[in-house]
Amino acid sequence: MSDAGIQLIVGLGNPGAQYEATRHNVGFWWVESIASAQNAPFRAESKFLGELARVRIAGQDIRLLKPSTYMNRSGQSVVAVARYFDIPPERILIAHDELDLPVGVARIKQGGGHAGHNGLRDSISALGSREFWRLRIGIAHPGDRTLVTGYVLGRPSRDDESRIRESLDEADHRLSELVEGQFQLAMNRLHSQR
Repeated sequence: MSDAGIQLIVGLGNPGAQYEATRHNVGFWWVESIASAQNAPFRAESKFLGELARVRIAGQDIRLLKPSTYMNRSGQSVVAVARYFDIPPERILIAHDELDLPVGVARIKQGGGHAGHNGLRDSISALGSREFWRLRIGIAHPGDRTLVTGYVLGRPSRDDESRIRESLDEADHRLSELVEGQFQLAMNRLHSQR
């Protein structure tokens, strides 16, 4: 076990039934699928401004977080958990929707900017660091900046949802490597898909 592996996996999204099936909530989709595979319930934790679940991956206790703060205040929840469990930014993985990747493609990276993503912007601000890892989940771009808000808050087609969920399944297969700190291996394997 590397001492540099992921300890906290955050899925970005908006709380509430009206947002559940939207593109902006694909980060939630991923952490929910990880928790579901292990029958690990999410529990509302007011001190963390979110819902937390605990799973075992590669023999390690890993926390899964769904902020309840709405997207543009996600960092408040992320930093509350990180401080409480003493988890540095470079051991956090944040899963989010990515306009700059095609539907059905997921990519891992560390650091970088927020590219206009409010959940990332607030997380960078709250953590005081860009050095957390990201799982970028491709949702494609609507083609015009003025359409982005309605697009990300809209539901993908059935075909697109199926392809997004396939990309999340592929990311699932990289969890052990991420927890073990084998980031290059995880990236090589995930990025060789399609």
